[in-house]
Amino acid sequence: MNLVENLEYNTERPHLIIPEYGRHFQKMVDHAVSIEDDAERNKVAKAIIDVMGNLQPHLRDVPDFQHKLWDQLFIMSDFKLKVDSPFPITSKEALMERPEPLAYPQNFPKYRFYGNNIKRMIDVAVKWENGDMRDGLEYAIANHMKKCYLNWNKDTVDDKAIFNHLFELSDGQIDLTGENLTESGQFLKNKVAKTPRSASPKKSQRNNNRGKKRF
Repeated sequence: MNLVENLEYNTERPHLIIPEYGRHFQKMVDHAVSIEDDAERNKVAKAIIDVMGNLQPHLRDVPDFQHKLWDQLFIMSDFKLKVDSPFPITSKEALMERPEPLAYPQNFPKYRFYGNNIKRMIDVAVKWENGDMRDGLEYAIANHMKKCYLNWNKDTVDDKAIFNHLFELSDGQIDLTGENLTESGQFLKNKVAKTPRSASPKKSQRNNNRGKKRF
């Protein structure tokens, strides 16, 4: 009866800061924090780092990975562990700081179905000198825009719409009005046809077993 009364439940235990290492690791860290002697505390901390490194031996001696292990050790101790670390100790305040928001890479969000690379190609094309090379690049860009438009929008598209978008994206520096782009059917023909789902092996096996005599 006493054994049942002394059972420990996870809901009654202290919260694990890094659950991946388990409760025994957390107890080892808590024990290291409670050691009063500095030399002994440093010795125990290094022993804990060695055990943590044994979980991933192929990364144990990598400097960046060692830095990560020491950071995790201080995190599990709630930054209460006072030892000599071979790496700069990350402060609790720095760890709790919110990261800066990432800038959205879309540089012309109005026509997202064309993608960012189209805008980059247009920016390169407008810097080239007038000539056959620039004319060929502009025509290739327009054709690629038409292909992207058909992939994400409709089965057909008027070339005038592509020319208008290209004129807008290039700030009026590329005007292909009057040109003839590749026919829409050519792009649609190159789309990969969807293959029907094959019958499941179990269903095929059942069909093959029909009509067979059973003994």
